[in-house]
Amino acid sequence: MHIVNILLPDFLLILFGAVLIRVTKWGAPFWEGMERLIYYILFPALLFYSTARSPIDFSRTGVFLQIAMAACLSGIVLGWLAKPLFKVEPMVFESGVQTAFRFNSYIALAIASRLGGPEGTSLMGLIIGFAVPLCNMAAVHALVRNKGGLLLELLKNPLLIATLCGVSFNLAGFHLPELAGAFLSRLGNASIALGLIMVGAGLRMTGLQAAKGIAAWFLAVKLVAVPAITYALGIWAQLPPEQLTLVVMFAALPTASSCYVLAVRMGGNGPLTAFLISAGTLLSMGTLPVWLALLQ
Repeated sequence: MHIVNILLPDFLLILFGAVLIRVTKWGAPFWEGMERLIYYILFPALLFYSTARSPIDFSRTGVFLQIAMAACLSGIVLGWLAKPLFKVEPMVFESGVQTAFRFNSYIALAIASRLGGPEGTSLMGLIIGFAVPLCNMAAVHALVRNKGGLLLELLKNPLLIATLCGVSFNLAGFHLPELAGAFLSRLGNASIALGLIMVGAGLRMTGLQAAKGIAAWFLAVKLVAVPAITYALGIWAQLPPEQLTLVVMFAALPTASSCYVLAVRMGGNGPLTAFLISAGTLLSMGTLPVWLALLQ
């Protein structure tokens, strides 16, 4: 499949969201409500459905998952290297470091669906299930003042809960009834399109100010260094082509929109975080096709 045909529809939905929020007068409550609907209902439904219905063979996906976790760890390590390298104001590093390793799950599943269909969605769902707790622990650890709140943050994460429930349902040998499967499938399909629109609606290109050096570092780590390391590991481990493509595209994803929510909720630098999310999303429209071309 041509690279443009794979990525352009998703990028157009993101740009559509950026235009839509600026030409409509629906107000913040509408967009906040839509975000909550996607994050707490639609997206968990997709994760549960994709992990509950497809056979899980850890003997076939074990190395694949290990490389995905190595991608997250490399982003964490390289992100934390910014602390001794850059002298910045308080809460700049703490707010921005999460953008070096957290990932946009909406874009992840949209691309996985187009690259691998239901199997690709299931594999990406597995990655999300393992990567969410790792990345969230690292992000919360940098920002939270009371480290005892770390476990609570994880236990409340709907993406982690949905994936764990789906994997457990699958490994227990249960099967979704046809009606339940159809219902969850439709919720999941809605989550991808609406999630990408919300990514566009959240784009903000202000807030960089004096932290240009560290911002460039975080963006380079997420979009260039981490996927390059992942690609090298995948080649070394001789991953099957379809798994190599998925894991590198996962590593090359822009950062999560929820980085902003976490930074603001924990007293961090919201404007800088919003800029890093937006700049990374826009830059990924150029870098993701390059990585995909390399993998074709």
